[in-house]
Parts: sequence; structure tokens; C-alpha cells
Amino acid sequence: MSTIAKTIVATGATSGIGFEAIKQLLLQSQPYNFILGARDLKTTTDAYSALKYDNSKHTVTIFPLELNHMKTVKTFAQKTLEKLGPSPIDYLMLNAGTAMNKQVAETGPHGSKWIEPYLVNHLSQHYLLHLLRPKLEQSKTRIVAVSSGAVRNVKDPSTLENAMLAAKETDKSVYAATKFIQLLGTHWWRRELHGTCQVVAVSPGLIPNTGLSRGSDMKIPDNIPDAKSIPEGAQSVLRAFTRDDLPEDPEQIFLTSWGEWWSKDVYGLSLDKSLQDKWSPSQADIEKEEGVTA
Repeated sequence: MSTIAKTIVATGATSGIGFEAIKQLLLQSQPYNFILGARDLKTTTDAYSALKYDNSKHTVTIFPLELNHMKTVKTFAQKTLEKLGPSPIDYLMLNAGTAMNKQVAETGPHGSKWIEPYLVNHLSQHYLLHLLRPKLEQSKTRIVAVSSGAVRNVKDPSTLENAMLAAKETDKSVYAATKFIQLLGTHWWRRELHGTCQVVAVSPGLIPNTGLSRGSDMKIPDNIPDAKSIPEGAQSVLRAFTRDDLPEDPEQIFLTSWGEWWSKDVYGLSLDKSLQDKWSPSQADIEKEEGVTA
């Protein structure tokens, strides 16, 4: 195996599946440099220090990141690029997510018109891709978006906008809708980065006892027949880092937790390019709407 260190930039690696995935990589002989975003720097730093990994082989750098606040996303991207210098990003793991219920209010976090689950599960990570795009293209990065089988629960995409707006009354459970929008964005980025980066969506499977359900009524029972452990979920995600059998059809993008490429008809509604465009705003539009200054 190559002794050249590979660099992984990741969101959602402070607990649960994301933390476990990084933990498993820290046990490998392949050296890695990790750049991770975290809301709680001390807790995350202590958690990684407790792993007692070989720091002569691996490095773990943790920068502040609040995914409900686009200004911190921009700062995280800037710090990441400064840390990297001329070095490439080999893998970008977009794992952050929340199943928080919709809270109807005049505005969302930090004055946004959008609800927090939309900001966290899609817009912030979509914005991060814009900010890192030149480096990603230069590096020919493998981009892994951690998705969910819940995308199948969206039956009418015309209801998405009201569901994402903070001030609109809709079903309080919006997880499936936000993950569907994330998948739309993943398709969009695969089109945008065709020929430079490999973009893959992956489901870790049904995983009880992660932090995903904090602030929500979404509970995955421990005894559900298809439930997987957190280590198994992490292994499903890590398979998306290395699979070299990407289907020739560019729309077949989704790797399942059992290791197969999902047929397109399972997520057929997400193949609508006009929908993909609608939910993939430009960097300039995000910065204007979210009040991010130069």
C-alpha cells in the first residue's frame, strides 16, 4: 500500500458513523491527514485524543464549523485551504446530518429564511463544495455524500419549498425531504464535476443509537430486522471511498448499505435536472441570501 499520506476533509465526523469511519481509517497502515469540522472543538479534540492513534503516521486537524451558519462554513473552507497549501484533497466526506423536526418561526438560524435541517443537511455542504471547488477539481477528489434510503419517502417534490421555509406550516418531520434535496445536489455536482471528480451518494443503512435523531421524533428501534451497528454503517460509507466499479450510466450514483448500486427507478424523482438546478444555488446566490460578506 502507498506510504504517501492521503488527505480527507470531512463534515459530520464528531460522533456516530462519521467518527467511527475516521476511527477505522486511523487503524490502517495507510497514513491519512484529516481535516474535520466541528461545532464543539474541545469535545471533538478529546474524543480523537482518546483514540491514541499513531500520530507519527496520521494527523487530525479540527476547525470550528457550524453548519447552520454559512459564515462559519466560509471560514472553515478558508482555514482548510490554508492548511492544505499545495497539497490535494483526496476525499471529501459530506456526512453531517440532522433529523431535527421542523420548528415554525419567522426565521431560521442566524436570520435565514430556511429551517435548520435544510441548512445542515444540504445548503451548508453544497456551499462548502462551491468554496472548495477549484481545489477539488485540481485534486480530482472523490466526493462521498452520505445519503439515506429515506429519499424514497418523497412523493411530491412540489411540496419541498414550503417544507424548507421556516415560516411555513408543514409536516414537522422533514428529514426525508432534506435528504432528497441533498441527493438532487449530489446529482448536480456529478454533472458539474464530470471529468474531474468522482461523486458518489451512499447509504450507511438503518443505524440505531446515533446522534442523528436528536431534536426529532425519528427513532430507529434496536431490534428492527435490517438494523446495522455503527461500525457496520461506517464500513458502508468507507466502501464508497474505494469502489472502482462506478456504473457507466452517470445517473446511477447511489451505493447501498449492502454494497450494490441502486437501480435508478428507486430514486427516479431525483433525476429531474430542473429540480437539481433549482436546489443547487450558486455561491453568489447563497452568500447574498445568507448575508455572507466577502
